[in-house]
Amino acid sequence: MSASGSAAPTALAALSNLDDPLRRRLYDFVAESDTPVSREQAAAAVDIGRTLAAYHLDKLADAELLTVSYQRPAGRGGPGAGRPAKLYTRATTEMSVSVPPRDYELLARLLVSSVEHDTSGVVRAAVNEAALDAGKRAAADVGGDLLAALRGCGYLPQIDADGRVDLRNCPFHRVARDHLEVVCGLNLRLVEGVIAGSGRSGARAELAPEPGRCCVVLHDAAPVTSDSRPA
Repeated sequence: MSASGSAAPTALAALSNLDDPLRRRLYDFVAESDTPVSREQAAAAVDIGRTLAAYHLDKLADAELLTVSYQRPAGRGGPGAGRPAKLYTRATTEMSVSVPPRDYELLARLLVSSVEHDTSGVVRAAVNEAALDAGKRAAADVGGDLLAALRGCGYLPQIDADGRVDLRNCPFHRVARDHLEVVCGLNLRLVEGVIAGSGRSGARAELAPEPGRCCVVLHDAAPVTSDSRPA
């Protein structure tokens, strides 16, 4: 959700929840988890008590930054199974505030439409080259740390034991919905730039679209200086 005009105060109030350092750590933990997070897991992750964790998680849910679901532990059901656990996941609703109002999404859509209408391919090539350079700069800004650069670009990377990195968020999701081919190509070049800037010559990126994720995945990208923050 992009906030402007009368919607801005509501979004600003919601986002202000992230000013609290503890609340932000809890949000980041839930946002980077690939599965729903329980109160106990969140409390352990940030080293606080369960009651305090529950309070802050519920505040984040009230602000619509997290969503809530209920689930019994695996293998337990029926009478005597106890109450389902309250679980939290990152909300998919987008929130942004611009004061005074700005419409960067409109600008992005105009630029992407220009790429689509350029039959010569010159504009697309220039955009992809710019994305490659931006990826290289993102890696250089964090000393070549591949995962940190991907996080800085907004991708929410998650790495598995085989060195595959799934990008759990597309930073350009709202534009990608209507301009998928152009945006996916831009994502690929941006990630390739991050790889090049990190010096990870063995890593490679490819298009592998899946619902709820960025269209790009990385292979052979085991971390060097950054942890993977597993779920």
